[in-house]
Amino acid sequence: MSLIETKNLTAFYGDFQALFGVDLVLHPGETIAVIGANGAGKSTLMRSIAGVLRNQPDAIRHKNEPIGALAAPDVMARGIALVPEGRRLFPSLTVEENLLVGRYGRKVDGPWSLETVYELFPILKERRRNPSTALSGGQQQMVAIGRALMSNPEVLLCDELSLGLAPVVIKDIYAAFPRIRETGAAIVIVEQDIAQALQVADRVYCMMEGRVTLEGRPADLDRAEIHAAYFGAETHELA
Repeated sequence: MSLIETKNLTAFYGDFQALFGVDLVLHPGETIAVIGANGAGKSTLMRSIAGVLRNQPDAIRHKNEPIGALAAPDVMARGIALVPEGRRLFPSLTVEENLLVGRYGRKVDGPWSLETVYELFPILKERRRNPSTALSGGQQQMVAIGRALMSNPEVLLCDELSLGLAPVVIKDIYAAFPRIRETGAAIVIVEQDIAQALQVADRVYCMMEGRVTLEGRPADLDRAEIHAAYFGAETHELA
């Protein structure tokens, strides 16, 4: 049985349609990457699965139960946690207080606690009493990931983790993902960096203009296929 499935998923911002019939499947313990250029609909897809954007009930299913119409707190209570684009930390709270926010919506036993998050990202333990605004961008991203992990999710949705970060920082953040996978969580990573996405994912979905244009395992996809799915007919260099 699939863990998450979207079927003919559409999404709107007012009169503007952002998603057009998106079909996606996430299996237990799997990591998938969703790639595409700016405006492809990647973040809208994540916001829809997380309940930030409401939809038709059957358009999104979790363990074969309809969740498309659920609000974000109800989706989180089911074990689906979002690391949002832009991190969205609480500036008035310390690092540790931001992490503890992740426990409020879903208090279940599991591998993740303050102790294990600090083991994953040791710098956060050093900075735990600091306000989140005092951290670097990479450290803030670690807090956002840690906050989501504190709910001990079955599904971790990661939206644009590398956006605006230096390559060395991105490398440090992605180095944490094998440990996260070891706990059994399934992961969806939204990325513009094609090479990074192909490196970490079991399967890849490419989106363009609100539609899925390609899906497959990285080893089965060649550069030309990804180029066409990512950019369409125009000629560009892959990232």
